[in-house]
Amino acid sequence: MKRSSYAGLPERFYARINPTPVARPRLLKFNQALSAELRLELDEQDADALTGLFSGNVIAPGLEPIAMAYAGHQFGQFVPQLGDGRAILLGEAVDVAGVRRDVQLKGSGRTPYSRGGDGRAALGPVLREYLVSEAMHALRIPTTRALAAVSTGESVFREQGALPGAIVTRVAASLVRVGTFQYFAARNDIDAVRMLADYVIERHYPEIQGVKKPYLELLRAVTGAQASLIAGWMNVGFIHGVMNTDNMTVSGETIDFGPCAFMDSYDPAAVFSSIDRHGRYAFGNQPHAGAWNLARLAETLLSLIDDEAERAVELATEVISDFAGAFAAARLAGLSRKLGLSTREVGDLPLAEELLDIMQRNHADFTLTFRALCDAAETPEADTSLGGLFDNPREYEQWASRWRTRLAREPQAPRERGAAMRCANPGLIPRNHRIEQVIQAAVEADDFAPFHRLSTALSQPYQPLEGFEPYTEPPLPGERVLQTFCGT
Repeated sequence: MKRSSYAGLPERFYARINPTPVARPRLLKFNQALSAELRLELDEQDADALTGLFSGNVIAPGLEPIAMAYAGHQFGQFVPQLGDGRAILLGEAVDVAGVRRDVQLKGSGRTPYSRGGDGRAALGPVLREYLVSEAMHALRIPTTRALAAVSTGESVFREQGALPGAIVTRVAASLVRVGTFQYFAARNDIDAVRMLADYVIERHYPEIQGVKKPYLELLRAVTGAQASLIAGWMNVGFIHGVMNTDNMTVSGETIDFGPCAFMDSYDPAAVFSSIDRHGRYAFGNQPHAGAWNLARLAETLLSLIDDEAERAVELATEVISDFAGAFAAARLAGLSRKLGLSTREVGDLPLAEELLDIMQRNHADFTLTFRALCDAAETPEADTSLGGLFDNPREYEQWASRWRTRLAREPQAPRERGAAMRCANPGLIPRNHRIEQVIQAAVEADDFAPFHRLSTALSQPYQPLEGFEPYTEPPLPGERVLQTFCGT
């Protein structure tokens, strides 16, 4: 690991700050595979060295830890200064593919951006972030990763009272957000906006260097990345929960896993976040929220896009308008794979939407329904058990008849089609009730065996793992988790 390239920008971009040492750190989980991918040359047997590094008690030579400045719209309200209030960027690594990746401690103590907070994280949110971010990676959705989790041996105080503290080490292509651009635009610091844009282009979108309007093309690239990302969320039933502009990366990665959730029964109005009281970031609203956030990014870039204000607005508006089409194309491509359709016909989208409507009316489990379709695509006899997922199986059977008529025009053999569908339809997701069980065992009994077992199960969501079948099951009525919470 080396000094972050972001620390080479002017000091108004960040604050230099070291993590606050903790009393009795203990290594809970180390992601050896990710460490090897990052070429960190860390010895997983040296628990003391790993604990020191990932607790922030030891700063490796050559590193210059920083907290990044940013602003953001939070549930539509602009806050001109947010920043890393409980996260510190240690440095960056260059992975085996030659890509620079940021390495950040989250929960590592107060920074100049803490705004009265303690800068710490409770154990529950750390375990949730570790599990869900790694599950997202296994689901092949761009995401920040979890490199390590450490308990601090200290308590943090939240509404529930004293809770055990912890730190998660997360890895990202970079941690520049839409809110980072907003921070400087709000201060009319156009030079900083330009420097930030140039940094992002060089780091994430080098192919647009030297084009006639690079900042317009930057907006276009981020728009495309976000359209693809949000479509990926929708196709696995993921609800981010807090899509504020400070939680949207310009790299197109999923970031921040506080009040996130995966749906059980399909419902486009599903909301789990305790702070989303009006459904702004409900499952079905996520593409609209993404487009809104991108419009905020466009506003920060207008003066760079064109010297003539009206022309800049016109050009930026055209790009933002493209989001809907890009999202729809990515969403349909994903749904087509989930339904076993390798060719395209005009009626494919209505066919997919009809299934979703039937699932909603019949309280069908999102993940189990699509996974069961893989068997049904191979053997029509599987329809009998699949219909049992619906309150009214007859509605599914009527739809399945139309689906089979469509499949008959596909070139793939049934077995080949089923195998392809199993690569698009996970059998296992990080269900809310399972995560809560893991957290409860860790917090109340200091028992991390459920955490490690669930982590193993989630590592191969598309492959049947013998012995992990119970993790595929939806919650019983008494196990349902109706709300998820931000970790602050």
